[in-house]
Amino acid sequence: MNLPVAMPGISPDTIPQAREIFRSTKYYDHNEGLSCCFRQWRATHSHCRLIHGYALAFKFVFATFELDERNWCFDFGGLKPVKAWLKDLFDHTMLVAQDDPELARFEALHRDGLVNLRVLPAVGCEATAKHVFGHVAAFVHEETKGRVWLESVEVKEHGGNSAIYSR
Repeated sequence: MNLPVAMPGISPDTIPQAREIFRSTKYYDHNEGLSCCFRQWRATHSHCRLIHGYALAFKFVFATFELDERNWCFDFGGLKPVKAWLKDLFDHTMLVAQDDPELARFEALHRDGLVNLRVLPAVGCEATAKHVFGHVAAFVHEETKGRVWLESVEVKEHGGNSAIYSR
C-alpha cells in the first residue's frame, strides 16, 4: 500500500492523484509467417544495404483509463483486420523505401512477378514500427471511439534485434 509522503506546508487533499491506466498486449510471433525482405539503401557502410529478410514479430501495447463492459482494455478478437493488414504488408513481400534509387528496378521485378513489392516511406526496423503504429493507432481509435489508445509497437527482426515506436 502506498501512503502519501508528508510534505511540509502541503495538505494531502491538494496533491493531484495520478490516474490509473490499464494496459494489455498483443503479440504476433515470428511463426506467424510475416517473412519479408528489406533493402536499406542508405546503409552504405553495412551489409543491410543488400536484400535480406526476416520473419518479423510484432508486439502491440494498448492502454485505457476505462475498461469496457467485459472488463477488457481491448477485445483482441477485433484485431482480425490488423492481422490481415500485417499479412498483406509483410507476408512474402519485398519492402523498399520510396526514395530508393533502384525503385524502378524493383517495380520491374514486381511487374514481372518476381517480387511482391511494398513501397514504404522508409525502410528499417524503426521506420517499420512507426508505419505500423500509424495504421494500428488509427484503427484502435476508430474501433473504441477513443477509449483505447495504442501506446507502442515493437517490431522484432529476430531474438536479438527490435525497435519500439511510441507517441
